[in-house]
Amino acid sequence: MKFAIRTENLGRKFGSTVALNGVGVEVPEGAIYALVGPNGAGKTTLIKLLMNIFWPSEGSATVLGQDSRRVAAGVFCQIGYVSENQEAPDWMQVGEMLRYYRNFYPRWDRDLETQLVRQFDLPLDRKLKHLSRGMRMKAAFASSLAYRPHLIVLDEPLSGLDPLVRDELIVGLLDRAPETTVFLSSHDLAEIEGFSSHVGFLEKGRLLFQEEMASLTARFREVTVTLNGPATVPAGVPSSWLQVEAADSVLRFVHSNYSEDESPAELATFFPAARDIRADAMRLREVFLAIAKSNRGVGQSESEARPSLEVKA
Repeated sequence: MKFAIRTENLGRKFGSTVALNGVGVEVPEGAIYALVGPNGAGKTTLIKLLMNIFWPSEGSATVLGQDSRRVAAGVFCQIGYVSENQEAPDWMQVGEMLRYYRNFYPRWDRDLETQLVRQFDLPLDRKLKHLSRGMRMKAAFASSLAYRPHLIVLDEPLSGLDPLVRDELIVGLLDRAPETTVFLSSHDLAEIEGFSSHVGFLEKGRLLFQEEMASLTARFREVTVTLNGPATVPAGVPSSWLQVEAADSVLRFVHSNYSEDESPAELATFFPAARDIRADAMRLREVFLAIAKSNRGVGQSESEARPSLEVKA
């Protein structure tokens, strides 16, 4: 498998503060990879390492096959980059900005530029400083997509945007997805759930896991077991059962390794006297909360939490 981005034991310190610790990200070519985590998890630091804005304190990273410490003009011509705090020449009109940027990218596609301007309804004769935040982000997307980059890196690009603007940008991104790799960071799980192919969860500078989205959502289920009498947490529950709780006649837990073929029979064997056993699909936010709580040892020992957090490519 070829990777557009790959890091090995990547770390970054700022003085005595550890921003990233032993991160191993693998972004397959053609993927839409969402790096998620709370604010302050280290997402922007990781992106700045990839873009050669920072150098790693330890480990290594490659971007489009190039050592991140050597990423320069030739590689940047193949990378589209958009950040929520991206600076722009505010005194320029939108049309002037696009004409200015054309000179830096040999692969700039004028027909695609026209298409993006029309798709995002960009006012070419208005200065950037007079645009709304949503329209400024549309201009940033257009200027980063028009040269058909091999890799698109997005740092919290949809944060705080109007839902309609966000949907327009996602559609524009998905239109380009077949010809590129997308790597984006976000703390909003709802905005990435519907279109990402891979997901990685970063917390306190550590990558807790990474996995294909379809695999992740398929293996997590919220299980509810209804018994005929009072429920208690049984001894020796599998390590893949997270947040096991009992109340009245009901036992609830998150199954982190659920299989449609095998798990129903296994649950029936474990609870032979159950009146009802239900396994419900979980939203991405619910999955991540279960993983985060387990990683912190909420309701489980550290050794019990670890097996569900193995990194999966």
